[in-house]
Amino acid sequence: MIDAQNITKRYGKVTALDNVSFSIDVGKSIALWGANGAGKTTIIRSLLGVHSFGGTLTVDGIDVQKFGKRVRQRIGYVPQEMAFFDMSVLETLQFYAQLKKVNADVIPTVLAAVKLIGQDPKRVSALSGGMKQRLALAIALLADPKILLLDEPTASLDAHAQQDFIHMIQNLNASGKTIVFSSHRFEEVAALADHIVWLEGGKLKALCTPSELATDLGLRQWLRVEIAREYQSAAISSLSDKGYHHVPNGKAIYINIQTHQKVDILRLFDESHIPITDFDVTDSYAVPQQEEVS
Repeated sequence: MIDAQNITKRYGKVTALDNVSFSIDVGKSIALWGANGAGKTTIIRSLLGVHSFGGTLTVDGIDVQKFGKRVRQRIGYVPQEMAFFDMSVLETLQFYAQLKKVNADVIPTVLAAVKLIGQDPKRVSALSGGMKQRLALAIALLADPKILLLDEPTASLDAHAQQDFIHMIQNLNASGKTIVFSSHRFEEVAALADHIVWLEGGKLKALCTPSELATDLGLRQWLRVEIAREYQSAAISSLSDKGYHHVPNGKAIYINIQTHQKVDILRLFDESHIPITDFDVTDSYAVPQQEEVS
C-alpha cells in the first residue's frame, strides 16, 4: 500500500529525513516512533504530498510527488488536535462532506463508526476532548479512505478517551483499513502497530515489531494472575524467592515480566501446587496501583 525509498528532506542546512526507506502492506498498521524532531511529522507531510522531498514515495501505486491530490483522496488524515468552526456536529460533517464531494447520506454511518450517534445536534464547542477527536476521525472517514494517517492521535486525551479511541482504530484496522500513525506512547504502539518505523535524528534507526522495541527500550509487561485468597501468601513467597517483581492487587497479583517469561511463571505456580483461577497479560507497561488482598 505504501512504499518509501530513500526519502530525504532538508530545510536549509537541517536534514529532517535522511534516506529513510520502509513499506507497509494493505490492511496492516505501522507506527512512526521517535523523539520530537526525529522526523515523524516530516514523513506524515511527505505522505500527504504537501512538500517536496528526495527519493520515491508511492501510495496505492501512485507517485505522491506527481499525483498528490489523487493520493490524498485515498488518505483520511487525523491531526493531533483539529480546529473546528462553531457549528453543530451534523453541520460540521455536512460541511466537510461538501468539501470532499461526498454524499451526506454517509454521515449516519460514520457517526456510528466513531460512537457519536445522538451527538449530531450538539455544538462542537460543547464536546469533550475525546468526542472532538472522534469527530476528527469521522471527518477522515467520510470518503471511505483506504488509509488512515494519524498524528499523535491520543496525545491530548485522558486515559479513558485514549482507550476508546484506540479500540476504534483497532476495529477500523480489522475492517481492512491500512493505518499509519505517529506516537510517543508505547502502550498505544503495542496495541495498534504490526511494525514500527523507529526514527532518530531524521535517520531510520530500525524497522521492528513492538516486542522488539520493548526489549530495546527495556520495557516489560505485567502478567495478571488471579489466585484464591488461601494461596496468596504462598504465591507471593514463590515469586519473591525467584526474584520476580510483583504487586498484589485485590484477588490478583501483577507480575512484571518479559514476554517469554509468562510460561515460566505459570510453570512455577504449577510446580508449587498453587492453583490459578485466571490470568492474562495486560496492555499496560505502567506499574499497577497496589491494593490489599481481600
